[in-house]
Amino acid sequence: MPQGKTKMIGVLAYANVEPYQEQPGEEYMNEKQLAHFKKILEAWRNQLREEVDRTLHHMQDEAANFPDPVDRAAQEEEFSLELRTRDRERKLIKKIEKTLVKVQEDDFGFCDSCGVEIGIRRLEARPTADLCIDCKTLAEIKERQMAG
Repeated sequence: MPQGKTKMIGVLAYANVEPYQEQPGEEYMNEKQLAHFKKILEAWRNQLREEVDRTLHHMQDEAANFPDPVDRAAQEEEFSLELRTRDRERKLIKKIEKTLVKVQEDDFGFCDSCGVEIGIRRLEARPTADLCIDCKTLAEIKERQMAG
């Protein structure tokens, strides 16, 4: 890899964008940063929608009424796994769309619980994050305690 180039991973790769380079004294969640995250979120949503469409076409093309019960069961299990994955992706698409509304309303990038900045790097890793790392950690601890 050439020196100075960073490897794009995760949602940054979907949008084909480099990690955001903050400028000294730059205001948090200014128009440039919001546009950066809007591009990432829209690309991620589009990629997920394509996966949903691809699964639908795959299932329509591959659907067969196998006479062998083992073959039929294997196909049903494969389709069941695909449908569960697509269901999770549909929920994620809804969360991405909710996050895009926050970007549009200039309410993106701040913790829903305590109001502090979530941070550029955390948001690039998880653009739908709505809690800062401290509040998320506390929520996970509480969740584990409630689970027993």
